[in-house]
Amino acid sequence: MSEVTVTSQPGIAPAGLSRGESWGEWLDRHSRTFFIAPAVTLVLLFAIFPTFYTIVFAISHVRFSATGLKFRTVWFENFAAQFAGNQQVHFLGRFTTMSVAGWVFSLLIAGALLWWLYRAVVSGVSWVGLAGRLISAAMAMFIALLFAATLLSGNQWGTLLNTLFYVVVGCSIQFVIGLMLAFLCSQPVSGKNFFRVLFFIPLMITPLGVGYAFKMILDVTKGPFQPFWQLVSLGNWAWSTDAWAARWFVILGDSWQWIPFIFIVLLAALENVPKDHVEAAQVDGASSFQIFREITWPQILPVAATVMLIRMIEAFKIVDLPNIMTAGGPGIATESMTLHSLFLWRSNNMGDSAAVAYLLLILTVVVCSSFFNYVVVKRLRRARA
Repeated sequence: MSEVTVTSQPGIAPAGLSRGESWGEWLDRHSRTFFIAPAVTLVLLFAIFPTFYTIVFAISHVRFSATGLKFRTVWFENFAAQFAGNQQVHFLGRFTTMSVAGWVFSLLIAGALLWWLYRAVVSGVSWVGLAGRLISAAMAMFIALLFAATLLSGNQWGTLLNTLFYVVVGCSIQFVIGLMLAFLCSQPVSGKNFFRVLFFIPLMITPLGVGYAFKMILDVTKGPFQPFWQLVSLGNWAWSTDAWAARWFVILGDSWQWIPFIFIVLLAALENVPKDHVEAAQVDGASSFQIFREITWPQILPVAATVMLIRMIEAFKIVDLPNIMTAGGPGIATESMTLHSLFLWRSNNMGDSAAVAYLLLILTVVVCSSFFNYVVVKRLRRARA
């Protein structure tokens, strides 16, 4: 059956159609738009719209009534309460006099950031790049001051630093162990296929199951390792009442769950490294460390940067393990920002809950963008040079 060509008056093309173009040709030309439109529509309906709608909660005081929710606009009061109001200790921590170590640390960080900005200006960075560096520097200085006023001064942390602790320390440990396991399983050793499957198993368990499993394992009185705790004289030790022990055990459970993800991705990257490059370096007498530093690492760097970025984004949203293992305790020692927002929501404090969620969004965007632009991209350019 022949295609019908749309006719029009001489010199005038139908709306959306080129002169002499059929409807079939027009549909073919715009097929990409039609194919992607359903997915974009779903994203707009179920992701972007709720994200922007929560702004209404973040800038409002919300109360329940017989007819539904009542909103009273308070603008930025919910955000200000996290920094200078009744939620300050919960979100930022408790401040007293800053110690000498805190002042020294703050001055060192301030000097390093000023030098970094000065080098960027001297190198002729664009205004957009300078604005991004100013935002990153402001965030880094704020976190440094918070760190100096709490941990280095012997004061209590808030949920913001708890979250950064999980992200920085937890992701670093997971990346190092995952890279080591991937490198081990990429070598010609016997039984490596068995270990590949074994290392991957924790990733198939739900976070809920991981949380309850570690809570049971770490029970020093009734858990399966109770004889071991007794042997090392820790049978009466309540780790859940020790702030640092609780933090490290949460990271232990989180690492057990997420190391397989890093392992499997880096293993695929390592197996795609050209073997002839490695063999040529071995013939030239290069050591294993030199081969890894000069050949293997530059090859897997883009994949390593991507998997680290994905893992950091996930770590910012940690909520299952601290909720199940410690319920955020002792006190708020293991409470993340996501768990903080969840507790506020459970107490029907919708405004503060949405405000904490948006502060987490801002923190995640700034930290992950800074990591990608000033660490990942910089190293990729060096590797390509």
